[in-house]
Amino acid sequence: MRDSTLPAARPATGLFRPPYLWVTVGTCALVFLSAFESLAVTTIMPLVSRELNGGSLYALAFAGPLATGVIGMVGAGNWSDRRGPAMPLYASVALFVLGLLIAGTSTAMPMLVGGRLVQGLGGGALTVALYVLVARFFPGPLHPRIFAAFSAAWVVPSLVGPFAAGLVAQVFSWHWVFLGVVGLVVPALAMIVPVLRDLDGPGKASEPREASEPQESTPPWALGRLGWAALAALAVLGLNLSADVSIPAFPAATVLLALAAVVLAMVAVRPLVPAGTLAGRRGLPSVILARGLASAAFFGAEVYLPYLLIDQYSFPPTLAGLTLTGGALAWAGAAAVQGRLGSRLPHRSAVQAGSLMVLAAVLLALVTTALHWPAAVAIAGWVLAGGGMGLLYPRLSVMTLALSAKEDEGFHSSAMSISDSLGGALSLATTGIVFAAFTTAVQSFVGVFAFTAAIGVAAALVAPRVTTRERDRS
Repeated sequence: MRDSTLPAARPATGLFRPPYLWVTVGTCALVFLSAFESLAVTTIMPLVSRELNGGSLYALAFAGPLATGVIGMVGAGNWSDRRGPAMPLYASVALFVLGLLIAGTSTAMPMLVGGRLVQGLGGGALTVALYVLVARFFPGPLHPRIFAAFSAAWVVPSLVGPFAAGLVAQVFSWHWVFLGVVGLVVPALAMIVPVLRDLDGPGKASEPREASEPQESTPPWALGRLGWAALAALAVLGLNLSADVSIPAFPAATVLLALAAVVLAMVAVRPLVPAGTLAGRRGLPSVILARGLASAAFFGAEVYLPYLLIDQYSFPPTLAGLTLTGGALAWAGAAAVQGRLGSRLPHRSAVQAGSLMVLAAVLLALVTTALHWPAAVAIAGWVLAGGGMGLLYPRLSVMTLALSAKEDEGFHSSAMSISDSLGGALSLATTGIVFAAFTTAVQSFVGVFAFTAAIGVAAALVAPRVTTRERDRS
């Protein structure tokens, strides 16, 4: 396993100083553009669906990229372990751009959904390739800071993305929301190209290898993992579509199909994550599991908070949306704080505190809904939730790399991304079923927040297990 405290060939100066400046800017720009595109599409999709008469494919336009992203994550992780992150990064950007071009030139909804599927494949692969690049280029002491920068790059689009997308669609056309990003992705990749040539090869990293140290063999292609990834993707799509299945003679069909999809997803994900992940084994398996549970609790509740404020408290949509902005700002702020604290804030403490903050926020939303408390309670709680995610998200990324051998960096990075993606996807699909299961709006919101609170409890229980007992005593 990697010891992030070991000296590296490159000095741990600052992210915005040589030799890290352009790599930092380029990688953060790619993360930013990927996040911006995701949020921008949310804003314009009602307009796209209406213009292309694609209401029946509306949900698939969102669920599809999430599902194909799992396949991209597995493929990029295996490829990175075999040959380094350079070629997977080139391929992922090419697929992402191709998907944007297809979607941006679409004249029918099936064509747009096809572009979104390709875009999701490239986006999932891009995330993993960037994580491996971080592992092999930046020294360990800079990992908390670069992942804090990644968190900020994900959060900032939530502030400007929806407004910018709406403006572009109104002044020009929704097509340019897709096509305009293409012109920005290529310069961002160009900033990274000069360093990628030095990162080719299995297990190659910034640390020099001793002459007497044996060379690592190239890992084989894991075709079986790709098959399991495809099965997991199908399970996610099935869970998203199960809510639309209605058989009058068999009213329990929706629930049974949803349960079958969840079971299939759990079976398919086992070969894609470290052994012991689903059981919460101490160390890296719990790091991966904690990431998925935190995503499930946070994102499963977040999408219903504006809905609650509009439906039950008569908030205008713009004011309801500001609630998410507060959480996003808190996420970015907490991520920056933990990055500056570095080793002064132990990983375990950051993950525990973050998971408890997310749980407390979801419980506040639950109590506010059930007892008709003022909306300000839930709004303040979501700022707390954003702060919790800002603490634990970057630290779980740092721990994943620190607990990975060089030849496993791609596999473990893809496992973390898969856990993140599947956790959020399964939670969102299940909350949709829960919301539709009740007869009144209040009951529906209570059911959603109760379900996500239960996931938050699981995340809080797993959080202390992200370190081994030996590390706890040290």
